[in-house]
Amino acid sequence: MKKDKKEKAIALKYDPEIDQAPRIAAKGIGELARRILKIAVDENIPVVEDPVLISLLDKIQIDYPIPEFLYEVIAELLAFTYNLESKEARSS
Repeated sequence: MKKDKKEKAIALKYDPEIDQAPRIAAKGIGELARRILKIAVDENIPVVEDPVLISLLDKIQIDYPIPEFLYEVIAELLAFTYNLESKEARSS
């Protein structure tokens, strides 16, 4: 029997002046996931597709910080996206 794979999205937020770690800002399945992704695209927020990371982050409640064991992975993703944004800004 095939599992029904529904689209999932999780948004993170991080304000270094307020937060000690990134927090779950929003998460959704199906239509809500598509709306979260559309907002990200419309606002030029980088989107990363990683099913393993989604399954880990999905266990965290909204507005809760990510657990310490995910700090390195999230830091690498943030660094990657900041580098992309920087390259795009320089090429504009």
